[in-house]
Amino acid sequence: MREIFTGLPWWVKWIAVPVIALVVFGSLIATVLSIVIGLLFKVLVFVALVGGLIYIVRRFTSGSSSRW
Repeated sequence: MREIFTGLPWWVKWIAVPVIALVVFGSLIATVLSIVIGLLFKVLVFVALVGGLIYIVRRFTSGSSSRW
């Protein structure tokens, strides 16, 4: 791989090739990022809902357990 880039200007290696890769694989990268971000958001919502449920259940069961 190094033999391919030897003798080429620096801007080809560090600017042109990454730009071409982003153009070719840009939609794939965007799709993967949106899936990962969406999954992380759903995990955060799930953790918040479960935490809220546990808080509510413990609050009501601790208050009502003294009556039993």
